[in-house]
Amino acid sequence: MKNYLIKNASVVTDGKCNVLDVLIKEGRIEKIDYTISVDFDVEEIDGTGLHLLPGVIDDQVHFREPGLTHKGDIYTESRAAVAGGVTSFMEMPNTVPNALTQELLENKYAIAAEKSIANYSFFMGTGNDNAEEVLKTNKLKNSICGIKIFMGSSTGNMLVDNENTLNKIFKESEVLIATHCESEAVIKSNLQKLEGVELTPAHHPVIRNEAACFESSKLAVDLAVKHNTRLHILHITTAEELALFSNQQPLKEKRITSEVCVHHLYFTASDYAAKGYDIKCNPAIKDARHKPQLWEALLNDTLDIIATDHAPHTREEKVGPYAHAHSGLPLVQHSLPLMLQYVNKGNITIEKLVEKMSHAPAVCFSIGERGFIREGYLADLVLVDLNKNTTVDQSNILYKCGWSPLEGEALPTVTHTFVNGNLVFHNGEIIEGTSGSRLAFDRN
Repeated sequence: MKNYLIKNASVVTDGKCNVLDVLIKEGRIEKIDYTISVDFDVEEIDGTGLHLLPGVIDDQVHFREPGLTHKGDIYTESRAAVAGGVTSFMEMPNTVPNALTQELLENKYAIAAEKSIANYSFFMGTGNDNAEEVLKTNKLKNSICGIKIFMGSSTGNMLVDNENTLNKIFKESEVLIATHCESEAVIKSNLQKLEGVELTPAHHPVIRNEAACFESSKLAVDLAVKHNTRLHILHITTAEELALFSNQQPLKEKRITSEVCVHHLYFTASDYAAKGYDIKCNPAIKDARHKPQLWEALLNDTLDIIATDHAPHTREEKVGPYAHAHSGLPLVQHSLPLMLQYVNKGNITIEKLVEKMSHAPAVCFSIGERGFIREGYLADLVLVDLNKNTTVDQSNILYKCGWSPLEGEALPTVTHTFVNGNLVFHNGEIIEGTSGSRLAFDRN
C-alpha cells in the first residue's frame, strides 16, 4: 500500500491544534513531528492552510441493506460517508429482515466486508421476544458495537415495550445498550387528540412531543441506574431530557451517555414551513427554545457525541400526506461540513468539534486505535479546508436517494479522506479499490 507524508497541516487532536507533519506508513500513523523527512517512497501532500482531523465516527446510521436498497445500500452510503469525512459508522438493525438473530447480524457484516469503503459495525436488534438471542452478544462484546432498543414507535416488530424483556436485557447485557426513546403511549394519545385534523409537517413535533421523549428517556435511565447498565441514549432533542444526564465525570467513567444529532442543532420547528416533510424525522425537530439548550449541553459535556441518524428515503417516500411521508433525513455526507460551518461562525471550536465527532465516539464505545491522531493509531484521517466552501447540490450529492435537506448550503470542504491509511476520497472524487475494516472494541 502507499505511504503518505502530510506536510504543514494544522493537526487537531487531544484538545490542541498545531502545524505539524504526519507520516502514514502501512496504514498507521508512523510519526507526528514539526518536520519529517524520509528515505523511502511516499506521496507527499501539502497541508498548508488545511486542518487535519481524526476521521469522524458516526455511531448512528441507517444504510438500508438488506431489504431497503432502493433507498440506499452499504456501498453507496459508505461512499457518501467518506466524502464527508466519516471514516467509521455504526449501523442500525431495522433493515429487512430486522437483525434480530445473530445469523442475520453476521449477514450484514459479510455484506459490509465486500462493499463498505468506510470502517463498520452493526447493532444487534431487539424485539419483545428475542432476549435470549440478544444476550448472546455478550460473547461477542469485542466485535459488536452494541444492542439497539427502540423504546418507542419504530419499524416492523422492533418496538420493545415488554417490561420483563427490558429488565432482563438491561440487567444481563455486558455490552452497551443504545436506545431510541419515545413513548408509544404518549404518541398515540397525541394522535387521538388530533383526530379529524388534516395533519401537516408542523404537527410532527406536536405528535412526537417533549413528553414522549422525556418519559421514555427517563424510563431508560431508571432501568440503567437500577441494573448499572452501560446505556447510551440516541438523538436527544429536548431541554427537559438534559436533566437526566451529567457532566460531573470524565466520559470514560460515565455509565449513561447521550448524543445530539446535527439536524437538531441546525433546524427548528419553524423550518417545517419551508422544508415540509423533508425534515420529518423521529424524534421530531422541535420548537426553537430547545436548540440553544442543546448547544449549551453539548459544549459543557452534558451531551457527549454528535451524530447523524442518517436515514435516506426516496423523494417519493417523503411526500405527504402526513401518514405517508417517511421519517428520516440523509446527512452522513454533510455532518462534518455542517459543523465546520459552525466553527467558522464561532459557535464551537474545532478542538471541541473533533472531541464530539471523533474522540468521544471512540471513548464511548471503547474503539481501539481510532478517533485520535496519535503515533501508532490506524490512519483514519480527514483534511478539510475551512476557507473554501462547496455548495450542496445535485451534482455532488452521493446518497443513493439523490437529495439532501441542506441543498443550497455552502459548507466548508473535505479535500482528502483516509481510511486505514488508504486515500479513499480526494477533491470530490471517490478512489475505488479499497475497503474498510470491521471495528474492534476494547471491552474487558
